Amino acid sequence: MPDPDVESVPVIVVGAGPTGVTVATLLADYGISCLVLDRWEGVYPQPRAVHLDDEINRIVARLGVAEEFAAISRPALGLQLLDQNLRVLAQFDRDVTESRHGFPQANMFDQPEFEALLRANLEKRSCVHIRGNAEVTDITQHPGRVRLTFTDRLTGEDHIIDTTYVLGCDGANSVVRSSIGATMDDLRFEQRWLVADVITAAELNQWDGVHQVCNPVRAATYMRIGPARYRWEFRLLPGETADDYNTLETLRGLIAPWVNDIPNDELELVRVAEYTFRAQIANRWRDRNVFLLGDAAHLTPPFIGQGMGAGIRDAMNLAWKLAGVLSGDFPASLLDSYEQERKLHARIMIGLALGMGWAMTAGGRAGNLLRRAIAPRLHLIPGIRDRLVNSKTPALRSSALVIKGRGPRQLAGTLCPNPILADGSRLDSELGDRFALITTARPPAFQHELLEERGAVVHIAEPGSELARWLRRGRATAAIVRPDRTVMCAGRELSALCAVAPHFVPRSPADQETQ
Repeated sequence: MPDPDVESVPVIVVGAGPTGVTVATLLADYGISCLVLDRWEGVYPQPRAVHLDDEINRIVARLGVAEEFAAISRPALGLQLLDQNLRVLAQFDRDVTESRHGFPQANMFDQPEFEALLRANLEKRSCVHIRGNAEVTDITQHPGRVRLTFTDRLTGEDHIIDTTYVLGCDGANSVVRSSIGATMDDLRFEQRWLVADVITAAELNQWDGVHQVCNPVRAATYMRIGPARYRWEFRLLPGETADDYNTLETLRGLIAPWVNDIPNDELELVRVAEYTFRAQIANRWRDRNVFLLGDAAHLTPPFIGQGMGAGIRDAMNLAWKLAGVLSGDFPASLLDSYEQERKLHARIMIGLALGMGWAMTAGGRAGNLLRRAIAPRLHLIPGIRDRLVNSKTPALRSSALVIKGRGPRQLAGTLCPNPILADGSRLDSELGDRFALITTARPPAFQHELLEERGAVVHIAEPGSELARWLRRGRATAAIVRPDRTVMCAGRELSALCAVAPHFVPRSPADQETQ
């Protein structure tokens, strides 16, 4: 039985990085009270992630900070693969205006600035509290509740809180993961890299996309992440450490091909660090009412810029399901779909990152010859083209909330587009945070009423519209779209689709405040 003398909250999020703050924001928008615990007082000051794609940008917009993020980010032109002499092997251009999700396909940013934006946005939600300097020391599960203990790192005082769910967003060295006995499966990739950030008002006059130097001796990455901010990453050789390159004088030999004759007094070295890039995935992401998200569940090498995005996808996938269970709309068994859907997707993305990593670093002289032959033709390979050209990610596997039919061109498990509608708004604005029926045929009144009773939005795709063309390509006339914009099911039988639409009318923050 719950102890009346112990503080309680429906959800505790451990870790206030991008994943933890995203899932807490989404839950708050469904009226779910959360406590976010982090062992640090504020945003971690060192930049780490620098890229997110249009799919993740769409989630950022869902959080309500699309314009603010646009103001601190920079669209990138795409990706160049270079040989060891910095000659272009292949170039993959991306749309710097918009995509099927409504945002630039590649976006560069400074992570501390992005995290500060996410936190400021979360703090507008009255049902969420962030507590820093909180070190989680114990998590135990009991019937119907989880008891969490944390220590205030400033006072040394211990605090005990009961909760229904714990979400472990506490990174690669996750305490939450250890508490459930989960382990990381090693996908056999480990490399030490030097990461350096430089600020300069001087113009480098480089192609304004990501440069990947494919060199088995010294692979490298260069990218512009802001108006005056640049990032380099270099694979460290045996015996080297970041301390060997902690001044502009010692770093100059590595960055010289990009900075040319710009003098050192016009360059500000703001950060040099060593990172070990790893590929790992947790053997299980859940134990009863404790879940793992982000780096606690998976580690992705940074070669395709998907590490942080994977955690934000986790948050988007789980938040609305958790809200549905807590509101009583969904049975708790539907939470099984989180790992079922996300684990394989994350593993595929890790595999793509590994492929890029090995393409950059493997093979010696023979590898260099092979890259010259293959790289210009990579865009002809469908899987590579989808990842490098249009940023499309794989469909989710089948689950209780992804119902696939037979044959090719399945829409189920994929994301629906986010086009501009006739009134000038985006589809996401109309659908909000509920389920939706997108259809080319207006449903009969009784079906429309049934969907509305279940909390779903009905959107009629006009003939010739982007949504109508999308349905036709998927050999469907209608689709049930989930709150995370994943297609639950699609087909031509409107009555069958309406029948499987679940009841989902979660509380709003206003509803909660009136109770």
